[in-house]
Amino acid sequence: MTIMNAQHVDEAVSLTARALRSVAHLDWSVPAAGLEWSCYDTVVHVASDFTGYATQLTGRASAGYVPYEIAADPGTGPDGLIHIIEATGGLLSAVVATSPAEVRAWHPYGTGGADAFAAMGIVEALLHTHDVLGGLGVTDWAPPAELCGAVLDRLFPHAPRAHSPWPTLLWATGRAELPGLPRLAGWRWQTAPIRTERLALCEISPVTGADLHTGGPGGFAWTEDGPYEGTRFAAGMVTKAHEAGVHRPGWGAYAIVRAEDGRAVGGIGFHGAPDGDGHAEIGYDLVPSARGNGYATEAVRALTAWALGQPGLSALHATVDEENLASHAVVARAGFQRGGEGEGQVHYTLTAR
Repeated sequence: MTIMNAQHVDEAVSLTARALRSVAHLDWSVPAAGLEWSCYDTVVHVASDFTGYATQLTGRASAGYVPYEIAADPGTGPDGLIHIIEATGGLLSAVVATSPAEVRAWHPYGTGGADAFAAMGIVEALLHTHDVLGGLGVTDWAPPAELCGAVLDRLFPHAPRAHSPWPTLLWATGRAELPGLPRLAGWRWQTAPIRTERLALCEISPVTGADLHTGGPGGFAWTEDGPYEGTRFAAGMVTKAHEAGVHRPGWGAYAIVRAEDGRAVGGIGFHGAPDGDGHAEIGYDLVPSARGNGYATEAVRALTAWALGQPGLSALHATVDEENLASHAVVARAGFQRGGEGEGQVHYTLTAR
């Protein structure tokens, strides 16, 4: 995984400022490409993100955004906005450079450290520069492949790796198609995916879960035989839990993504957050083409390790169909102990120590 740093932020800010200066003479009141915001408001939004991400880290925010807003003074023109971009981007860069390694802060896509907020700031800068330029008629701008590739590696482990980084980043953020992959209706980045040697477990959000449940890809590039129906059902449960106000980030569904090519090969997750006794249940599935490679065991071990590190968990449970010998082996290798059985199913438990 690429660790994003202050130099990456500085590069993105410089690219953004240079690109915006080339169109500073145009009318920024027109809509940015693909957005409801004007080009003017989109640039203010980027400055707000830079400042917001910086103060999430300095304020050690743990439950939401630090409560303030950023706005340009009335009458500020494009040149002034570009100055704001450079100043607020410099603030984020300085905070990223000086934040202790152990600092973590809240974001709706998952708690992250300085490298995560650096990457998020870079995504905001690159994508919204693209949006503004597109709204002003410039359609051939492209940031360096190395910077785009680093962002994909850090925040989009679920993006395919067969195409150039910039078009792939546009696809991963719902702005373009890729050969064989339609434009995404719902997407998110992964601030803190659970990574293993060969996999990344990428959390399915309520928005992407709704898309996945209703037949869409949910922001992922699936193998030809995916996703499995169990994954679509689990994604729908995430959305329902969110609508009912009981969704807890981390305790929902994840896509199992192959690191080598960014293809999603299955789903894994919990039936819900731990109950009053600290009990939770885990489930998983793999597409047929991915079976027999040890992916399920690798994923169950990783997600189990994550769960055992969370406060309030006393036991994990798994239910396996009696005739599913492969699944019995998976939970046994992950440390689950066989318990009761009935109605063609066997129940397993892993007690937290």
